[in-house]
Amino acid sequence: MNAVQFSFDLPVMQVGQTIITLGTLLLLAAGLLCLLVIFMHFLSRRAVKKQAAEKLESERLADQRARDMEAKFSEILSTQAQMQGRMATIADVFGSRQNEINKTIGERLDGMSQRLGTTISEQTKSTHENLARLQERLAVIDVAQNNIQALAKDVVGLQAILSNKQTRGAFGQARMEAVIADGLPTNAYSFQPTLSNGNRPDCLVYMPNDAPSLVVDAKFPLEAWNNIRAAEGADAQKLATQQFRRDIETHIRDISDKYLLEGETQDTAFMFVPSESVFAEIHENFEGLVQKAHKARVVIVSPSLLMLSLQVVQTILKDARMREQAHLIQGEVIRLMEDVVRLDDRVRKLQVHFGQTQRDIDLILTSTDKVSKRGARIEALEIVADDEVETKDEPKTHVVSVPEHTGRLKLHAND
Repeated sequence: MNAVQFSFDLPVMQVGQTIITLGTLLLLAAGLLCLLVIFMHFLSRRAVKKQAAEKLESERLADQRARDMEAKFSEILSTQAQMQGRMATIADVFGSRQNEINKTIGERLDGMSQRLGTTISEQTKSTHENLARLQERLAVIDVAQNNIQALAKDVVGLQAILSNKQTRGAFGQARMEAVIADGLPTNAYSFQPTLSNGNRPDCLVYMPNDAPSLVVDAKFPLEAWNNIRAAEGADAQKLATQQFRRDIETHIRDISDKYLLEGETQDTAFMFVPSESVFAEIHENFEGLVQKAHKARVVIVSPSLLMLSLQVVQTILKDARMREQAHLIQGEVIRLMEDVVRLDDRVRKLQVHFGQTQRDIDLILTSTDKVSKRGARIEALEIVADDEVETKDEPKTHVVSVPEHTGRLKLHAND
């Protein structure tokens, strides 16, 4: 006990002059616990009372609502009875109206059905016509699609041709030959001839008056150009451009050294580029190559420019042929003038004959006129008797024997 008392009397804290022991703290805690229990009991009783009050209030409200519902139900029943009477009246009215409406709707439906039938027939006819036209257009589209597919095959074939260096060269040669064959007569050019130095240019165009021939080369380095188009990146583009420039310069020197022969070929040769776009790109971005080609007496030509040059050559050939035939034409003109002179002489002689004939005809007409007048006078002759004696006052007459009459014909001396 002393030990316990000693422990309860053990001071715990000091507040001012008051020393609080352990037992004091325990008493304070027990008091607070009792107060807490009493407060909780009070709260629980209060909550129970509140729940009971709320339950009573809810029951009262439920009763009130039930009474209100009964009153409203009574009103609804009375209203329903009134509505049934009104609905019967309305049903009669609507019955008569419905018959009228059904009749009107039937008539309108008949008319609408007829119009719809006509419209559907017209629409069906129009639809058939449109389908027929659509089929025709689809047929045209099918033909166009087939042409496009064929063209695609041709493009693929062209790509296959251009992918090979030899076939690409043959393509440029074939295009150059087609342009020259369309622009010049067959005796004005030659493909793959052999020059005196043993070299064989792609084409040789013969000039008039025994002038040197014009050389056309079609071996353009398209492979280097394709490398430029396929290059990716600035460095690859630069290297491909330098290689293309070197290839063109080498090709220009080869044309100048192999094909420009004094007295045998012209002092200028054509380097044929088989693409207009490549030709335009060279003149736009490679001006130095164009200048070097001019200095080497090599002219870079595209298909259209080659065709224009061939037209000039054809004009020169025609002029030369006309000059060659000029003396023949002159001789023919001289012989024509001789024939004209002979014709004029013969016409003049014929005119003299016609004049003499005209004079003879005039004399014949004069004689026939006299014969006609004399015949008229003969018709007007007077018959005289044999015993009539000519008097001095009468004009001298000739006596003509007329077998049918016994008298004389009296003619004036001046007849």
